[in-house]
Amino acid sequence: MIRVATAECFTHGIVAREIHAYSMGYPMNYRWSVDAEVSLVAGLFIPTLSGVRSILRFEPPEPSATLNDIKVYTEREDERVALMMARSVRRLTGADIGIGTTAGTGRGGIAVVSDEREDVINSDVEADLRFSDPDEILARQKSGIRRALELFESFISPP
Repeated sequence: MIRVATAECFTHGIVAREIHAYSMGYPMNYRWSVDAEVSLVAGLFIPTLSGVRSILRFEPPEPSATLNDIKVYTEREDERVALMMARSVRRLTGADIGIGTTAGTGRGGIAVVSDEREDVINSDVEADLRFSDPDEILARQKSGIRRALELFESFISPP
């Protein structure tokens, strides 16, 4: 059994919900291409700096901007913070795999980590949390969910 935990921002906990549904035999919106036994240990939605500090227990880098304590990083900073989030949620929960996502400006950051591997990727859609219209923000989210699940699948696929 592969244990996984997520700390999500721009994907709003949907990656965790998809993984849990898959693990229970009723996949929701994602078409899985692997057959693996997984268990969701925790799925956290953490968009704020205070949430990162209090729940994930690390001091995040200073963001480019904040909106009601919501962190807004550049794409490069998002990649770095997503990796920090994935490492932290994995460590705190004792999961085999940790997933972190965050997006402020650009394509966002998506990180998946295990003992053997750490990968950071982006969504396929650029947006700016401060200025983009809702359709752009939601398109980035949808792409980020798909890309996170594809990357997760690559971690749990047999060699």
